[in-house]
Amino acid sequence: GLFGLGRIGLAFAQIAQALGMEIIYHSRTKKDVPYSYVSLEELFQKSDFLSLHSSLNEESLGVVNKNTLALMKPRAFILNCSRGALIVEEDLIRALEEGTIAGAALDVVATEPMEKDSALLGVKNLIITPHIAWSTKEARQRIMNTTLDNLNAFLRGEPIHEV
Repeated sequence: GLFGLGRIGLAFAQIAQALGMEIIYHSRTKKDVPYSYVSLEELFQKSDFLSLHSSLNEESLGVVNKNTLALMKPRAFILNCSRGALIVEEDLIRALEEGTIAGAALDVVATEPMEKDSALLGVKNLIITPHIAWSTKEARQRIMNTTLDNLNAFLRGEPIHEV
């Protein structure tokens, strides 16, 4: 299941589908896509893997919490490469330690850089990476190209493109 189906969520869905996964999603708006739109409650109930791909807003802040985690299957996993504050971390820790869900992988946390005494660090069925999901070769090349284009534009006295 996917929470958020913007550009990144859609790309993730295409890869997951190619790997044989059935795709369901919940987003602020229903999309014209070959995937099943479900309610937020259904998303948490039905997902074996829940991947978060949402911006941080009033609706998404703390969307993964004790109530939504309680809806999940005990074999379910959560993946967050989006915004750390989508997850209430204390509730996730409790769900992982009590076996409410099987595991989680976080590329983002609510407070970055992560504090060295964060309770997340002691959770056995949790993988944490240092906010590097964006760091593909292609993404780094785009940044370098944009930087070079902006430098050249500056030298010519032209407007600079935002990065």
